[in-house]
Amino acid sequence: MAGRMPIGAGVVADHQKGSGGSWHQHQLSYASSCNSTTPYDYYPMTEEERRCLEQRYYWCFLLSSIVTFCLSMLLVVTWRILTYICFSTSAVDEAYRVKYDALAEPEPPGKDAIVNGTSQIDAINEKSSMVAQPVVDRAEGSQVGWMTEAKDWAGELISGQSTTGRILFCLIRYTVRDRVVLVFVLSIGSLIIYFYDASHPNFQVETCISWSHSPSQQIDLAFNIFFLIYFFIRFVAATDKVWFLLEVYSFIDYFTIPPSFVAIYLERTWLGKLFHRLRFLRALRLMTVPDILQYLNVLKTSSSIRLAQLVSIFVSVSLTGAGFIHLLENSGDPFQNFQNPQRITYWECVYFLVVTMGTVGYGDICCKTLLGRFFMVFFILGGLAMFASYVPEIADLIGSRQKYGGEYKAENGKRHIVVCGYITYESVTHFLQDFLHEDRDDVDVEVVFLHRVPPDLELEGLFKRHFTKVEFFQGTVMDSIDLSRVKVHKADACLILANKYSSDPDAEDAANIMRVISLKNYSPEIRVIVQLMQYHNKAYLLNIPSWNWRTGDDVICLAELKLGIIAQSCLAPGFSTMMANLFAMRSFKTSMSTPGWLNDYLRGAGMEIYTESLSHSFVGMTFPETAELMFTRLKLLLLAIEIKDDESLECNIIINPESNVIIKVNTQGFFIAQSADEVKRAFYYCQKCHDDVLDVNLIKKCKCRNLTLFRKGVRHVILANRTGKPSQSNIISVKKYKFLLDLLLNKSYLIFSFLAKVLSPNERSLQNSLDDRNKGNLIEGTSEIDLKSSLREAGLPLKVGLSDPDDGSGDPWQRVDEEDMKYDSTGMFHWCKARPIEDIILDREQASVTLLHNHVVLCLFADRHSPLIGLRNFVMPLRASNYHYHELKQVVIVGDVEYLRREWKMIQNLPKIIILNGNPLSRADLRAVNINMCDMCVIISARIPNPNEDPTLTDKEAILASLNIKAMNFDECSPNLTAAMSGTILVNSRSPSMMLCSNPIRSGTEILMLTELVNDSNVQFLDQDDEDDPNTELYLTQPFTCGKAFAISVLDSLMSTTYFNDSALTLIRTLVTGGATPELEGILAEGGDLRGAPSTSQLLRKRDRCRIAQYGINDDGPFAGLNIQDNYTYGRLFIKVLRERRMLCIGLYRLQEPPPATSGKRFVITSPPENMKLMITDRASHLNKNTVLHIFVLEPFDHGIPYEPAKKR
Repeated sequence: MAGRMPIGAGVVADHQKGSGGSWHQHQLSYASSCNSTTPYDYYPMTEEERRCLEQRYYWCFLLSSIVTFCLSMLLVVTWRILTYICFSTSAVDEAYRVKYDALAEPEPPGKDAIVNGTSQIDAINEKSSMVAQPVVDRAEGSQVGWMTEAKDWAGELISGQSTTGRILFCLIRYTVRDRVVLVFVLSIGSLIIYFYDASHPNFQVETCISWSHSPSQQIDLAFNIFFLIYFFIRFVAATDKVWFLLEVYSFIDYFTIPPSFVAIYLERTWLGKLFHRLRFLRALRLMTVPDILQYLNVLKTSSSIRLAQLVSIFVSVSLTGAGFIHLLENSGDPFQNFQNPQRITYWECVYFLVVTMGTVGYGDICCKTLLGRFFMVFFILGGLAMFASYVPEIADLIGSRQKYGGEYKAENGKRHIVVCGYITYESVTHFLQDFLHEDRDDVDVEVVFLHRVPPDLELEGLFKRHFTKVEFFQGTVMDSIDLSRVKVHKADACLILANKYSSDPDAEDAANIMRVISLKNYSPEIRVIVQLMQYHNKAYLLNIPSWNWRTGDDVICLAELKLGIIAQSCLAPGFSTMMANLFAMRSFKTSMSTPGWLNDYLRGAGMEIYTESLSHSFVGMTFPETAELMFTRLKLLLLAIEIKDDESLECNIIINPESNVIIKVNTQGFFIAQSADEVKRAFYYCQKCHDDVLDVNLIKKCKCRNLTLFRKGVRHVILANRTGKPSQSNIISVKKYKFLLDLLLNKSYLIFSFLAKVLSPNERSLQNSLDDRNKGNLIEGTSEIDLKSSLREAGLPLKVGLSDPDDGSGDPWQRVDEEDMKYDSTGMFHWCKARPIEDIILDREQASVTLLHNHVVLCLFADRHSPLIGLRNFVMPLRASNYHYHELKQVVIVGDVEYLRREWKMIQNLPKIIILNGNPLSRADLRAVNINMCDMCVIISARIPNPNEDPTLTDKEAILASLNIKAMNFDECSPNLTAAMSGTILVNSRSPSMMLCSNPIRSGTEILMLTELVNDSNVQFLDQDDEDDPNTELYLTQPFTCGKAFAISVLDSLMSTTYFNDSALTLIRTLVTGGATPELEGILAEGGDLRGAPSTSQLLRKRDRCRIAQYGINDDGPFAGLNIQDNYTYGRLFIKVLRERRMLCIGLYRLQEPPPATSGKRFVITSPPENMKLMITDRASHLNKNTVLHIFVLEPFDHGIPYEPAKKR
C-alpha cells in the first residue's frame, strides 16, 4: 500500500503546475459557495492501475450503445426499402400479366356476351383494377411465410401462451399473464446491485478490472444475456419495428447491454463498482409496477392504480435523474480532461434532486461540472412541473383513501357474518343489542358490516364500543371485489336489513332482492337471511336458482309478521306483546322499587324461544307427559317438537301435538325460557341420576352414559311400533266416549234424527215424539254431516247405504252443506268464491241497520296513492281452517274504498269481510259499525311518511284515532237493537238480541284497541294518564305492556333469532300466520289467488292443528268444571288444564290493579312461575267479564264443535 497514491493525484499536480494553482482556488471558491461536505477518501491504486487509466475508454462504451441503435434502425429501414421495392415490382408484373391474359382471350360471338351474369368488359376491368390497389397492402398480404410464423412464435412466447413461454415466465407465478414480470425482477436486481455499489465510499468512475475477477460483472453479464434474448424476441414479435426501436425500454437495453460485452473485450468497466454502463436506466422499469400489481390482483380499485402509477413515475424519474447527476459530477467535464470531478454519492444526488424539485434549494449540494449544470437546467423544467402536479395528486389520493377500505382478516376457527342493506345507527343498535346479548350461549361470531356510505360519528362510536366483535368496511354488495374483501365466501351467513320506514316499499324490496342475487352469484352456498317489506315480493326470491330454504336461506317478511301478529291479537289480546318479547333478548332483573305487576311483566319479557334436543329419558313418552314433566321438574315450558316425516323425509314443527305423538330419539324441542343454560336441562336430564334432584340448577351433565335407560327407550319405541294397532284402538275408544258424552249433553235433538236412519225403521217414531222445547235446546248450527264425521272419527260404523260425507253421493241437502264448507287447496284457510267489491261495500246507513257484534274493526288510514300493506296477511290468520266457520269473526274495514279496491284482489276469496267507505276519525262511522260491541279495534296507517316532516308526526292519524275512540261514550244498549229486534240482519250472533246488553260498554276506554306505531317514541301519546318517561324503552311503556301498542321495530330482533335458530322463525311464522305453508307461498308466487278445493278427508285432516286462544276463568268458558279454587297456583292450573282439556298454558293477561280499581288495564305475563298464586278476583264470575283473569293457551282443534252452515232463506 506504500506504493499507492490517490487516483488523479498526478493529474491534479500537473494541472496545478500548469495553471498556477487555479484549480485549487476554484475548489475553494466552490466549497465556500456551496457549503460542500467533506470529500471522500480516494481509492488507493497501484502503479499498474494508474497507467491503465491514463487513457480513457468511456467513449467506447457510449459508442457501442449509439452504434447498436443506429445499426438496428438502419437494418430496419433497409429491410423496409427492399421489401417495398421487391413487392412493388412483383405487383406491377402481376398486373401486366393479368391484363395481357384478359386481352388475349378470343372474343366469343355476340356483343358484350354475358358470362355468369358479368360482361367480359367488366371482367377485364375488374382484373385490371387489381393493379390500382395499394402496393403496401399487396405486400402485407403476401407476407405469409417464415416471418409471420416467427412473429406468431415470438408473440406466444412473450405472452406465456406456449409451453416454452410458460416455463419462461412461470418462474415468478404460475399464471403470470404479462411478459414484464421477469424482466422487472431482473432489472430491479441489477438496480439493487447498483445501489450497493453507489453507497460504497470508495469508488471510481472507470477501473481496470479483469472480467474473470469481477463478480459484479459476471452477474451483470448473466442478466444482460437474458435481456438480449428477450430484446430479440420482442423485436421479432413487434408489429412496427421502427416504433419498437424508439421505445423507452429499448433505449434502456441499448445503453446497458452492449457495454457489458465491450467491458469483456477491454478488460475494464466504465463506472466500475459504482455504475455498470448507465445501469441506473434500469430504474425506469419501476414504471411497470402498477401493471404487475394489477396482474397479481393486488391493485383492484381505480384510486389505488392511479396512486401506484403516480408514485412509480415520480420515483423512477427521480432515481434516473439522480443517476445522471451522479455520473456527470463524479466523471467531470470531458472537454476539461475530467479535471473537475465532484466526489458525491448517489443518495446525495437523490436528495439534491428532490430538494431542487421542491423549489427549496438549501445550497448544501449543487452541481459543479458544466454538463451537470446543463442537465439540471432541463431537468428542472420537467421535474418542477412533475413535482407540482404529481405530489398534490398523490397527497389527495392518500388523503381520500377510504378509512374503511381494507380487507377482513378472518381468524382460523372463528366464524363471522356479513351484515349489509340499511345500515344506520338505529338499525345497527337494535341488531347488536339482540345479537350480542349476554343470554346467548357462547356467541363467538364476529359481525362485519358492509355499506357504501361511511358511518357517521354516532355510528362510528357504536362500532368502537364493540370493536372486539364488530368491524365496518366501506363498499357495496353489488361489487364482487367488495364481497371478496369481507370474505363472503367464508362467512357463516349474510344478513340483509331493510328500511322499514321507506316511502317506496317495493323499491326497497327490489334493492334487497338484487343484493341477494349478487351474493348468490358470487357464492351460491352462502346462507342469506333477508328482510322484505311486502309479502308479494317473496315470490321473486324463488326465481333465484341457488335460493334454498332447506340450507338455511330465509326471508323475514315484515308485513306478513306484523299484520299476522296484529291479527292474532284480535283473537288473543296481548299476544302482540308476548310475541314481541319472545323475539327480543332481554335480561330479567327484579327491583324492590319496581311495582309488583311490573316485576311479573319483566320476568316474562326476559323469556325467549330456544331449541334443544330432548334427552333419552323422554323417549317413548307422549307430548302431554313430556310437557308436564318439563314444567314440574325442569321448570321449562315446552311449546312444540320437531318430527321427521317418513314420506317426505322433511322435518315438521308440531305445536302442542296430540297424545298419539311419541317422543323419539334426538327429538328437537322448542322451549320458552330465560336463557340457553336453562334449556340445557332438557338435554342433560337423566331419570336415573336426576330423579330426586330438587334444585334444577344442579341438573348438569351426568357421568353415567345411561346405557340401561337408552336400551329401555329403544325397546319402548320398538314395542310401540309393533303394537301400533292396539294403541290406535285405545285412542278410538277415547273418541267414542267423547262422542257419546257430547251427544248426551247437548245434541239430543239430532241423536234421534240421526239414529232413526242408522239403527232401524221402527225407531224413527222417536223423532216424532220430540216437542218444540227440545228443539230449542239444540245448539244452533249443528248438522247431520258433522255427526257423521264425528262418528267416522270415533270409529263407529255407519249404516249400510248411508252416504259418507267424503264421497260425492248422498241427498241434495247434504251436498249443499258440503258446498257451504270450503277450504283453499292447501286446507289451511277458509275459502269462498270471489265476490265483486261492490257487494260488500256498505255506506253509513246500511252499516247502521246491520247489527255487528263480536267482530273486528280495522281502522285503515290510506288513500289511492298509498303503498299496499298486504291486507291478506291480516285477514288470513283470522280465516285459519283450525277455527270452525261459525267461530270466524267478521272483519269490518273502515277506510278509503279506492285504496281497498287495489287490495281487494288479494282478499276476495276470504269470507266474512265488510267494507265501510268512511273515515276512521268520524265518530258517526265508528258508531255505525258498533265499535263498542267489537272484540278488537285495530288502527293501522298505510300512508307514506313525509321525509321533510317531523318524525313524531308520522303517527298523528293513528294517535288521533285512538284518542278519539277513547273519548267516545255509549248508551247502555245500542240504538241499533231496535232495528235488530224488528228483523234486521244479525251478524255473528248465536244468542237473542237482548243478550247483547248484558255487559254493555259505556266508555271508549273499555274498548280493546291495538294501535300500530311507526315511531316508538310516540307511544307516550296513547295513554294520557300513564306515568311513563318519554325516554322509556318501548317494551317498558304501559301501552305496550298492556298489548295496546305495537311497533314494527320489534321485528328487528328476528334477524339474529333466525341466524342462531332457523327453526324458530318457522315456529313463529306458524303461530302468527295461522298455517302458511311453502305450498301456499308457491301458489301465491305464481301470481294466483287462493283456490278452493273439495273437502276431502285428507284436506279436512289439515285442520287438526293447534291454535292460539285466550280464555277467562269463569263458569261459561272452556275452563268450566275445572273447579278452580281460591289461592290456586299457576302450576296447579297448568297441570289441570293440560290433563283435562289438553290445552297448553303459555301466559296470563292480568289486571294491573285488582277491583275496585276502575282502570281496567291488563298486562302480559309470559310463562309465569309455578308458584304464582291466582288472586280471588281472577276467578270472580259474578263480576264483569273484564275483571276475570285471562289465560293464553295453545289449544288443539276441537272436533266436537260442529260446522254451522249458512241459513237458506
